[in-house]
Amino acid sequence: MGRPYKVKGEKRKKKEVNYDKEEIEETLEEESAKRVRTEHTAVDTEAAERVVDLLAGIPIVSTDQSTKPGVIFIIERASLEIAKIGKTYQLLNSDEHANFLKKNNRNPSDYRPDIAHQAMLTILDSRVNKAGRLKALYVKTEKGVLFEVKPHVRIPRTFKRFAGIMLQLLQKLSITAVGKREKLLRVIKNPVSQYLPIDCRKIGFSHSSEKLVDIQDYVNGINNDMNLVFVVGAMAHGKIEKDYVEDYISVSDYPLSAAYCISMVTNAVERKWKIL
Repeated sequence: MGRPYKVKGEKRKKKEVNYDKEEIEETLEEESAKRVRTEHTAVDTEAAERVVDLLAGIPIVSTDQSTKPGVIFIIERASLEIAKIGKTYQLLNSDEHANFLKKNNRNPSDYRPDIAHQAMLTILDSRVNKAGRLKALYVKTEKGVLFEVKPHVRIPRTFKRFAGIMLQLLQKLSITAVGKREKLLRVIKNPVSQYLPIDCRKIGFSHSSEKLVDIQDYVNGINNDMNLVFVVGAMAHGKIEKDYVEDYISVSDYPLSAAYCISMVTNAVERKWKIL
């Protein structure tokens, strides 16, 4: 009785295993193909949405605007520094990392990346940029890292997302547009003066300057065929002193934030060039 039972049991077991194996393989192949199609579609959809969102920020510029003189902004002494806090790297700022900065004998008031954030938003939101007359935007950190920001970039409006972008930029040295090869932000070699056009006036701003001017009269007095380079500091205290700057001016009897100073400048340029 044992032998027939054994033979019969082995045959049944063998058939059942073969049948189940074939069925499982066919099912897995179908599920795998379905999963790949689903994932591929989801990735394509997400990428397309991100590209559309990016394209929405590109101003429509007529061809004649690109041949006209424009504006270049340089943000100096931006407080954009990353450090390893715990197990992660973060962009240092006085609000979140005051204890860390004090433990490392650093003054928390010197770590204000929000100043550079507001300054960049003001420049990119200006009518000068929307009209295609913003030729370039450069930012140089306190540590001497220089990077370029394309005029059509959509800088995040919330500081948390901005900090994430800056962290990625300083670690990877560039941020590339989704679905394209264009680098929207990229770290470049110093000095910044090598990227400036020959026919330009380099103007720096400092409250301590003895040359107090009406910014509208000052801008109107510059040749219409000349590119304008404006250098603004993005630090909480101190002043900028750069050799490549030709003229340091003050635009108010009162100390102004970088963002407000930039808004005065862009407004004056817009009125000069009749940009509405």
